[in-house]
Amino acid sequence: MATSSLDFTSPSVQFTYDLRNSVFYKKDDWNFIDVLSVNQLNTLGNSSLLDIFLTTGNVVEPHIHQNASELVYCISGGAVVSIMNPYTNQMLNFTIGPRQVANVPQGWWHYEMATTDDTHLLAVFDAPVPEVIFGSQMLRLTPANVLAHTYCLDESKVKDALAPITDTVIIGPPRGCQTGGQGSMRSSAYPQQHYYGQYPSSQNYYDSAYSQQAQIPYGYHPGVPQQPVYQQPAYQGYY
Repeated sequence: MATSSLDFTSPSVQFTYDLRNSVFYKKDDWNFIDVLSVNQLNTLGNSSLLDIFLTTGNVVEPHIHQNASELVYCISGGAVVSIMNPYTNQMLNFTIGPRQVANVPQGWWHYEMATTDDTHLLAVFDAPVPEVIFGSQMLRLTPANVLAHTYCLDESKVKDALAPITDTVIIGPPRGCQTGGQGSMRSSAYPQQHYYGQYPSSQNYYDSAYSQQAQIPYGYHPGVPQQPVYQQPAYQGYY
Protein backbone atom coordinates (compact mmCIF):
# COMPACT_ATOMS: atom_id res chain seq x y z
CA MET A 1 0.00 0.00 0.00
CA ALA A 2 1.22 3.48 -0.83
CA THR A 3 0.05 4.69 2.59
CA SER A 4 1.93 2.06 4.65
CA SER A 5 4.33 4.63 6.10
CA LEU A 6 1.64 7.22 6.81
CA ASP A 7 1.06 8.15 10.45
CA PHE A 8 -2.73 8.01 10.71
CA THR A 9 -2.58 9.83 14.05
CA SER A 10 -0.96 12.89 12.47
CA PRO A 11 -2.96 16.13 12.08
CA SER A 12 -1.87 16.17 8.43
CA VAL A 13 -3.83 13.02 7.55
CA GLN A 14 -6.43 13.76 4.84
CA PHE A 15 -9.66 11.82 4.32
CA THR A 16 -11.51 14.19 2.01
CA TYR A 17 -10.65 16.50 -0.88
CA ASP A 18 -12.36 18.96 -3.24
CA LEU A 19 -11.35 18.26 -6.85
CA ARG A 20 -12.25 21.82 -7.80
CA ASN A 21 -8.88 22.73 -6.29
CA SER A 22 -6.93 20.36 -8.55
CA VAL A 23 -7.35 21.20 -12.23
CA PHE A 24 -5.13 18.97 -14.36
CA TYR A 25 -5.94 20.62 -17.69
CA LYS A 26 -8.50 23.13 -18.95
CA LYS A 27 -9.26 23.83 -22.59
CA ASP A 28 -12.33 25.96 -21.89
CA ASP A 29 -15.34 26.12 -19.55
CA TRP A 30 -16.85 22.92 -21.02
CA ASN A 31 -13.73 20.83 -21.64
CA PHE A 32 -11.44 20.24 -18.69
CA ILE A 33 -9.97 17.55 -16.44
CA ASP A 34 -9.60 17.46 -12.65
CA VAL A 35 -7.17 15.06 -10.97
CA LEU A 36 -7.06 13.22 -7.66
CA SER A 37 -3.92 11.29 -6.70
CA VAL A 38 -1.96 10.61 -3.54
CA ASN A 39 -0.45 14.07 -4.08
CA GLN A 40 -3.84 15.60 -3.27
CA LEU A 41 -5.20 13.02 -0.79
CA ASN A 42 -2.45 11.37 1.25
CA THR A 43 -4.58 8.42 2.47
CA LEU A 44 -5.60 7.42 -1.05
CA GLY A 45 -3.30 4.41 -1.40
CA ASN A 46 -2.80 2.62 -4.70
CA SER A 47 -5.53 4.37 -6.69
CA SER A 48 -6.24 7.69 -8.39
CA LEU A 49 -8.76 9.23 -10.75
CA LEU A 50 -9.47 11.86 -13.37
CA ASP A 51 -12.76 13.75 -13.55
CA ILE A 52 -13.27 14.51 -17.27
CA PHE A 53 -15.77 16.93 -18.83
CA LEU A 54 -16.16 17.12 -22.63
CA THR A 55 -18.44 18.48 -25.33
CA THR A 56 -19.26 16.82 -28.65
CA GLY A 57 -16.21 16.01 -30.80
CA ASN A 58 -13.63 16.85 -28.16
CA VAL A 59 -11.14 14.06 -27.56
CA VAL A 60 -8.66 13.17 -24.85
CA GLU A 61 -5.73 12.75 -27.19
CA PRO A 62 -4.14 9.33 -27.90
CA HIS A 63 -1.83 8.29 -25.07
CA ILE A 64 -0.60 5.44 -22.88
CA HIS A 65 -0.30 4.95 -19.14
CA GLN A 66 2.91 3.01 -18.68
CA ASN A 67 2.30 2.20 -15.01
CA ALA A 68 -1.49 1.88 -14.65
CA SER A 69 -4.66 0.34 -16.03
CA GLU A 70 -7.61 2.69 -16.60
CA LEU A 71 -11.31 2.04 -16.03
CA VAL A 72 -13.43 4.64 -17.85
CA TYR A 73 -16.90 5.10 -16.31
CA CYS A 74 -19.51 7.28 -18.05
CA ILE A 75 -21.55 9.39 -15.62
CA SER A 76 -23.50 11.37 -18.23
CA GLY A 77 -23.48 12.04 -21.96
CA GLY A 78 -21.65 9.57 -24.17
CA ALA A 79 -18.21 8.75 -25.52
CA VAL A 80 -16.30 6.36 -27.74
CA VAL A 81 -13.33 4.79 -25.99
CA SER A 82 -10.83 3.58 -28.59
CA ILE A 83 -8.16 1.05 -27.65
CA MET A 84 -5.40 -0.53 -29.74
CA ASN A 85 -4.97 -4.20 -28.84
CA PRO A 86 -1.21 -4.82 -29.16
CA TYR A 87 -1.74 -8.59 -29.40
CA THR A 88 -4.09 -8.48 -32.39
CA ASN A 89 -3.08 -5.09 -33.87
CA GLN A 90 -6.76 -4.13 -33.93
CA MET A 91 -8.22 -0.74 -33.05
CA LEU A 92 -11.29 -1.38 -30.91
CA ASN A 93 -14.02 1.27 -30.53
CA PHE A 94 -16.40 1.00 -27.56
CA THR A 95 -19.41 3.32 -27.27
CA ILE A 96 -20.40 3.95 -23.66
CA GLY A 97 -23.25 5.88 -22.07
CA PRO A 98 -24.35 6.51 -18.49
CA ARG A 99 -23.50 3.67 -16.06
CA GLN A 100 -21.35 1.90 -18.66
CA VAL A 101 -17.60 1.32 -18.54
CA ALA A 102 -14.64 0.52 -20.79
CA ASN A 103 -11.41 -0.95 -19.45
CA VAL A 104 -7.94 -0.03 -20.80
CA PRO A 105 -5.13 -2.43 -19.80
CA GLN A 106 -1.83 -0.96 -18.62
CA GLY A 107 0.36 0.40 -21.40
CA TRP A 108 -2.26 0.18 -24.20
CA TRP A 109 -2.63 3.03 -26.72
CA HIS A 110 -6.08 4.64 -26.32
CA TYR A 111 -8.19 7.80 -26.48
CA GLU A 112 -11.73 8.97 -25.64
CA MET A 113 -14.01 11.15 -27.77
CA ALA A 114 -17.28 12.71 -26.58
CA THR A 115 -20.32 11.98 -28.74
CA THR A 116 -22.67 14.39 -26.94
CA ASP A 117 -22.38 17.68 -25.09
CA ASP A 118 -22.20 17.60 -21.29
CA THR A 119 -20.24 14.35 -21.31
CA HIS A 120 -18.85 13.48 -17.88
CA LEU A 121 -16.35 10.61 -17.54
CA LEU A 122 -14.55 9.24 -14.52
CA ALA A 123 -11.22 7.52 -15.21
CA VAL A 124 -9.99 5.35 -12.34
CA PHE A 125 -6.38 4.09 -12.12
CA ASP A 126 -4.65 1.38 -10.09
CA ALA A 127 -1.64 3.58 -9.28
CA PRO A 128 -1.21 6.37 -6.71
CA VAL A 129 0.11 8.72 -9.43
CA PRO A 130 -0.40 7.31 -12.95
CA GLU A 131 2.22 8.16 -15.52
CA VAL A 132 1.42 9.14 -19.11
CA ILE A 133 2.94 9.59 -22.55
CA PHE A 134 0.82 11.64 -24.96
CA GLY A 135 0.80 11.22 -28.73
CA SER A 136 1.50 14.92 -29.28
CA GLN A 137 4.65 14.57 -27.18
CA MET A 138 6.00 11.82 -29.42
CA LEU A 139 5.14 13.74 -32.59
CA ARG A 140 6.53 17.02 -31.27
CA LEU A 141 9.73 15.68 -29.72
CA THR A 142 10.77 13.13 -32.35
CA PRO A 143 12.98 14.93 -34.93
CA ALA A 144 11.28 15.31 -38.30
CA ASN A 145 14.30 13.88 -40.10
CA VAL A 146 14.05 10.69 -38.02
CA LEU A 147 10.37 10.27 -38.89
CA ALA A 148 11.02 11.01 -42.54
CA HIS A 149 13.94 8.55 -42.75
CA THR A 150 12.19 5.79 -40.80
CA TYR A 151 8.93 5.89 -42.77
CA CYS A 152 10.31 7.06 -46.16
CA LEU A 153 8.54 10.41 -46.03
CA ASP A 154 9.29 13.86 -47.39
CA GLU A 155 11.02 15.64 -44.48
CA SER A 156 9.74 19.08 -45.46
CA LYS A 157 6.16 17.80 -45.51
CA VAL A 158 6.64 16.15 -42.14
CA LYS A 159 7.93 19.43 -40.69
CA ASP A 160 5.03 21.38 -42.17
CA ALA A 161 2.45 18.87 -40.93
CA LEU A 162 3.80 18.78 -37.37
CA ALA A 163 4.74 22.47 -37.03
CA PRO A 164 1.41 23.45 -35.38
CA ILE A 165 2.05 20.99 -32.53
CA THR A 166 4.00 23.27 -30.23
CA ASP A 167 2.77 21.86 -26.92
CA THR A 168 1.06 18.81 -25.47
CA VAL A 169 -2.57 18.87 -26.67
CA ILE A 170 -4.34 16.73 -23.98
CA ILE A 171 -7.86 17.72 -25.13
CA GLY A 172 -8.13 18.19 -28.88
CA PRO A 173 -8.68 19.64 -31.31
CA PRO A 174 -6.71 22.69 -30.13
CA ARG A 175 -8.60 25.94 -29.73
CA GLY A 176 -8.68 27.87 -32.98
CA CYS A 177 -8.33 24.75 -35.15
CA GLN A 178 -9.34 25.64 -38.71
CA THR A 179 -9.04 22.25 -40.44
CA GLY A 180 -12.51 20.85 -39.86
CA GLY A 181 -11.61 19.30 -36.51
CA GLN A 182 -14.73 18.51 -34.54
CA GLY A 183 -17.14 18.50 -37.48
CA SER A 184 -15.21 15.97 -39.54
CA MET A 185 -14.75 13.65 -36.55
CA ARG A 186 -18.41 13.81 -35.60
CA SER A 187 -19.60 12.84 -39.07
CA SER A 188 -17.13 10.17 -40.13
CA ALA A 189 -14.91 8.84 -37.36
CA TYR A 190 -17.15 6.02 -36.16
CA PRO A 191 -19.85 5.44 -38.81
CA GLN A 192 -20.83 2.04 -37.35
CA GLN A 193 -21.10 3.12 -33.73
CA HIS A 194 -24.32 3.83 -31.87
CA TYR A 195 -24.27 7.22 -30.19
CA TYR A 196 -26.29 8.03 -27.12
CA GLY A 197 -28.76 10.88 -27.27
CA GLN A 198 -28.54 14.34 -25.82
CA TYR A 199 -28.69 14.60 -22.04
CA PRO A 200 -29.87 17.60 -20.00
CA SER A 201 -27.33 20.37 -19.87
CA SER A 202 -25.40 20.88 -16.66
CA GLN A 203 -24.09 24.18 -15.34
CA ASN A 204 -20.53 25.18 -16.03
CA TYR A 205 -18.21 24.01 -13.31
CA TYR A 206 -15.55 26.63 -13.81
CA ASP A 207 -15.06 30.26 -14.78
CA SER A 208 -12.30 31.30 -17.14
CA ALA A 209 -9.97 32.56 -14.41
CA TYR A 210 -6.24 32.01 -14.61
CA SER A 211 -3.30 32.46 -12.27
CA GLN A 212 -1.21 35.37 -13.49
CA GLN A 213 1.87 33.86 -11.94
CA ALA A 214 1.72 30.34 -13.36
CA GLN A 215 -1.02 30.58 -16.03
CA ILE A 216 -2.79 27.68 -14.32
CA PRO A 217 -6.60 27.85 -14.06
CA TYR A 218 -8.44 28.42 -10.81
CA GLY A 219 -11.14 26.05 -9.63
CA TYR A 220 -14.33 28.03 -9.18
CA HIS A 221 -17.84 27.48 -7.87
CA PRO A 222 -20.31 30.19 -6.88
CA GLY A 223 -19.86 30.96 -3.20
CA VAL A 224 -16.62 28.96 -2.93
CA PRO A 225 -13.39 30.97 -2.42
CA GLN A 226 -11.04 30.78 -5.37
CA GLN A 227 -7.78 28.98 -4.73
CA PRO A 228 -4.91 29.07 -7.23
CA VAL A 229 -3.67 25.75 -8.53
CA TYR A 230 0.07 25.45 -8.97
CA GLN A 231 1.43 22.43 -10.79
CA GLN A 232 4.03 21.26 -13.26
CA PRO A 233 3.18 21.37 -16.99
CA ALA A 234 0.67 18.60 -17.59
CA TYR A 235 2.91 16.46 -19.78
CA GLN A 236 5.58 16.32 -17.08
CA GLY A 237 3.28 15.29 -14.27
CA TYR A 238 0.56 12.78 -13.69
CA TYR A 239 -2.49 12.05 -15.71
